[in-house]
Amino acid sequence: MIDLHAIVARLATKRPLFHSEADFQHALAWELHHELPDARVRLEYRPFPSEAVYVDIWVEREGMAMALELKYLTKKLDVTVGGEAFSLRNQSAEDVNRYLVLKDIVRIERIVDEVPDARGMAVILTNDAGYWKKSIRDTIDAHFRLHDGRDLTGTLAWSEKAGTGTTRGIANPLDISGIYKLAWRDYSIVTPASAGHFRYLLLEALPQTDLAGGVPQPTGG
Repeated sequence: MIDLHAIVARLATKRPLFHSEADFQHALAWELHHELPDARVRLEYRPFPSEAVYVDIWVEREGMAMALELKYLTKKLDVTVGGEAFSLRNQSAEDVNRYLVLKDIVRIERIVDEVPDARGMAVILTNDAGYWKKSIRDTIDAHFRLHDGRDLTGTLAWSEKAGTGTTRGIANPLDISGIYKLAWRDYSIVTPASAGHFRYLLLEALPQTDLAGGVPQPTGG
């Protein structure tokens, strides 16, 4: 239905970085609208009308649907690109953000299982190398790490060393049904500084019926 890698690559030539996650969401939705003019593209869509469950972008085309969840995770960066000034804040809290990324995956897996003819993808865009590099330390969020080359699956939980200040409101383990092979790709380089290098991770979920039937596992990359 959608070659999202190709769409993201075209978007990068126009918008190598964004002011915020909302800016990223709007820009990608606009690019999808131009690429698929016959599709219905919606923001903050509720796939289950009776529940307050939202997805960032919803695309319907030719009887198929695609749920997209986005994350824009930034390090401090002040730069001017194409005459436009950007001042990205240092979000920090990488452990919490990793949990929230995987919570998005759980939501997407539910959607593709329960909504007929639906697929789901998550796109994580960041200029923080800590997300794509493997840690050499034993961290409290080891189960939630998103480093390049990892196979992500199963029940994922915080370390017993995690404090309540970190896990408040996000303490529950996350059950990931698929197997996601994490493969980061370059998005843009806006300055030689390390924070000027943006990469993205794309994860696609498949319905459990496809997984049980021997269809290839979900992948990242």
